[in-house]
Amino acid sequence: MKATTTTTTSAPAHNSMPPPSAPSAGRSSRIAPHSHIKGLGLTPEGLAITDSAGFIGQTNAREACGVIVDLIKSRKFSGRALLLVGAPGTGKTALALAISQELGVKVPFCPMVGSEVYSVEVKKTEVLAEVFRRAIGLRIKETKEVYEGEVTELTPTEAENPLSGYGKTVAHVVVGLKTVKGTKQLRLDPTIYEAILKEKIVVGDVIYVEANTGAVKRVGRSDAYASSYDLESETYVPLPKGDVHKRKELVQDVTLGDLDAANARPQGGQDIMSVMGSLVKTGRTEVTDKLRREVNKVVKGYVDQGVAEVVPGVVFIDEVHVLDIESFTYLNSLLESSMAPTVILATNRGNALVRNTTDIIAPHGIPRDLLDRCMIVKTDGYGREQISKVAQLRANVEGLKLGPGVVERLATEGEKSSLRYALQLLTPASILAQLAGRNQIEMEDIGEMNELFLDAKTSASMIEAGGFADGL
Repeated sequence: MKATTTTTTSAPAHNSMPPPSAPSAGRSSRIAPHSHIKGLGLTPEGLAITDSAGFIGQTNAREACGVIVDLIKSRKFSGRALLLVGAPGTGKTALALAISQELGVKVPFCPMVGSEVYSVEVKKTEVLAEVFRRAIGLRIKETKEVYEGEVTELTPTEAENPLSGYGKTVAHVVVGLKTVKGTKQLRLDPTIYEAILKEKIVVGDVIYVEANTGAVKRVGRSDAYASSYDLESETYVPLPKGDVHKRKELVQDVTLGDLDAANARPQGGQDIMSVMGSLVKTGRTEVTDKLRREVNKVVKGYVDQGVAEVVPGVVFIDEVHVLDIESFTYLNSLLESSMAPTVILATNRGNALVRNTTDIIAPHGIPRDLLDRCMIVKTDGYGREQISKVAQLRANVEGLKLGPGVVERLATEGEKSSLRYALQLLTPASILAQLAGRNQIEMEDIGEMNELFLDAKTSASMIEAGGFADGL
């Protein structure tokens, strides 16, 4: 008889993390600055929930971005751009990431910083053009004739090698496939047998073979061979339904940038010298406008035939005021293109001189002709209560426990200096707590962090007061 025991558990603290799931218990994942952002956190009516999807506050900006998402989904945002303006650390990048998540995982999202255009290998306009092309997806739907089923037989038939008096070669291979509806025996070319060996296919695997190209793909192991005590990391799939020979619709997602790169790269020979030469040539090559027009023509033909669908993605350019007047001019022309993605710009500047000019001072450092194309959304600063909620949220995401009064102390530091400074104290303070043998951060840990690390305002005031050496 099996004995049963009853255990009582105390209620978890209000700021404790939920128990980790099975996958995360064995392997820790990297915590990024915006790991807690899961979307815009809007109701079906488009109203912002106060604290939702990782966002604290910013209700006006989130609701405005929700309208932008609806415009993008209805394909009515072409020719325009979204400009996010606000002080550093107010959530501009988080809003851009939330928009991309609201659009879906299949929509390409290409972030960049304004300074990336100043490359020593390619022109500024080429960098912008590449990013725009990578942000335009192409979903290709193709119907193929395939043979699909569980392998029941795999018998190579050998014959005398005509090129040599010794040894034998594979003349053909007999493959038996089984589905729920029936079985079929295939007599395949020896080149397909090489692909079968490469995929490490054995009896009991579920595969499909393309009738036109002879490509072989291993789907997984038949679930008839699965058992509860197997330790191997194997993918078990059910026995395919229908006939062995069937028509199957395959969907492939690529970007226009992928097509440009594939057509621009020289297709050298298959010998070892050609392969080594391609490895040595690591420099970037510019794609000509003529090649892009040819790719667009082919893509348009596929779209007209109904074989492919264009999926406009999102280009996010942070610190857009770093771009110069030539880049802004080219950005204008890219926005007017018939195959332009959604463009989101972000800046924390007020009135600023447009780069590479001497007398053009414009709002946010952006020329007015481009500014007229933008729908501008402003992010607000955070109050004391919102800073405390963000600090608690980040502590939960990072798996940190906070002692009494720590959240209020972090809110005070964030209100006095900046939200980023308050959040940056969390992880170092947890290291001090661990060294002291504690499992939660206490007030003295935050106080010691203030002594070790200065915030930006304190550092600036010490420079003005002569607190640093003259060499700094």
